[in-house]
Amino acid sequence: MSKRNGLGKGLGALFGEDLMEQQPSSQPAPTREKKVEAKAPQKKEEEAEAATGKELTVKITAIEPNSQQPRKDFNQELLQELADSIKQYGVLQPLLVQKKGNLYELIAGERRWRAAKLAGLKEVPVVIREYTKQQSMEIALIENVQREDLNPIEEAQAYQQLMEEFGLKQEEIAVRVAKSRTAVTNSMRLLKLDPRVQAMLTEGVISSGHARALLSLEDKEQQYVIAEKIVVGRLSVREVEKLVKLLMKPKKEKDQAQEPEKDLSFIYNDLEDRMKQIMGTKVIINKKDKNKGRIEIEYYSEAELERIVELIESIR
Repeated sequence: MSKRNGLGKGLGALFGEDLMEQQPSSQPAPTREKKVEAKAPQKKEEEAEAATGKELTVKITAIEPNSQQPRKDFNQELLQELADSIKQYGVLQPLLVQKKGNLYELIAGERRWRAAKLAGLKEVPVVIREYTKQQSMEIALIENVQREDLNPIEEAQAYQQLMEEFGLKQEEIAVRVAKSRTAVTNSMRLLKLDPRVQAMLTEGVISSGHARALLSLEDKEQQYVIAEKIVVGRLSVREVEKLVKLLMKPKKEKDQAQEPEKDLSFIYNDLEDRMKQIMGTKVIINKKDKNKGRIEIEYYSEAELERIVELIESIR
């Protein structure tokens, strides 16, 4: 807090200026103590109320993290970069806090607070506000979302907590964080992924695009298997989408797609047999696709080759 110079002023801040002036020196000590106990709390409440909304400097040890902070992962390398900047320029933007007993609870600015501790600061600038539990969480979420400080799973979990604890609907959350309802919905869908896949997304091993492609698979084990293939094979999002689409193809549809192949093979085998009877030697039909291919006619001597050529010429 801001310092007061002079012993008299310090006592006045503690006991109240009016009490210091009115209290005679001959007054018995117990009576004075009794009056002090009655006056001090009221004075402290007035000071705290007067400080609300103003920028102050407080000891960094008097601040504790917000239990509702949606962000759990703090990149140490980036934190150190910020700490180096704070060493040189100080904390440029005050932390947003609220009173919590004899301490201050962070509402917004935990990254700055952590970096300031790394930089060795003893005091930091703060602005005191009074918020409900829901407001505290919303503000912390908004700050992180706007700065893109949250990983996709942390963001989804924060939205879910707002819904479960405070009964907010997706439309209401979307308005508060200035995003579309679709964006909030798609974010929360990520929580349907297998926990192992969620961890891969949190660590940046797979992207949000990969994760959304896997959501089409209801089988969580299958999600994880494909996620591993993404890493090993370095698959693109488009490749994962095609793979998932193939896995989701109904069995009946797959069987129907295979039946024409079986029928075509039967037809080609029959044609080979018919040509063999005509040519008197082995004939192989190699098909490239439905409309293209080549015919191989085998011969085993020069005389047989001449016979086959004469046979083909007789077709004219």
